[in-house]
Amino acid sequence: MTEDKKPITLYTAETPNGWKVSIILEELGIPYNLHHIQMSKNEQKEEWFLKINPNGRIPAIIDHSNEDFAVFESAAILIYLAEKFPGGEKLLPKDFKHRSEVLQWSFFQMGGVGPMQGQANHFTKYAPEKIEYAIKRYQDETRRLYSVLERALEGKEYLVNNQYSVADILNFSWVLIHDYCGVTLDGLPNLKKWVERIAKRPAVVKGITVPKKREEMFNADGTLKV
Repeated sequence: MTEDKKPITLYTAETPNGWKVSIILEELGIPYNLHHIQMSKNEQKEEWFLKINPNGRIPAIIDHSNEDFAVFESAAILIYLAEKFPGGEKLLPKDFKHRSEVLQWSFFQMGGVGPMQGQANHFTKYAPEKIEYAIKRYQDETRRLYSVLERALEGKEYLVNNQYSVADILNFSWVLIHDYCGVTLDGLPNLKKWVERIAKRPAVVKGITVPKKREEMFNADGTLKV
């Protein structure tokens, strides 16, 4: 084992996808080295990083306790860590049906919430011209996906079997910054309480400060700094 004898090296940046991995590392108490990828300098496209993640995106990890095995894609990383490290069964249950449900909601985030909200972020904040059709389309679809989560959380504190899991971590990391793309949680009381509940977890409080401190990322009211 290399890298100061810590089992994991995390390659990340201050994004919802990056927070997913730092949160689970904190939840499971796994020691890790941090490499802050400078995306403004396109570090994620450099040849050394493409050998870790051929897609040139964060996050990625190297598991030094498993022959420097590399894992990329945030959901794949969370599943890998939950399956390999002690305590992971509390986040990825062994029960066949509950495990399937956790994976379903995990892929819901990867195929729905993340891509749609990501496009809403892009057209709201970064596109060189304001295209109202695109902004409305992706804001509306993000809100629709939020309404699916709202219904799933009826009468429950967490998405699957009323137990906190990787599905909650994956979806929470994006819903947390809903205001950034102009989507409100008004009228979604279950979802709003769920976000507030998860945001209070000590591992989450710490995880969303990686690699930047909370005060650098969030305003005093908890909204993301633009």
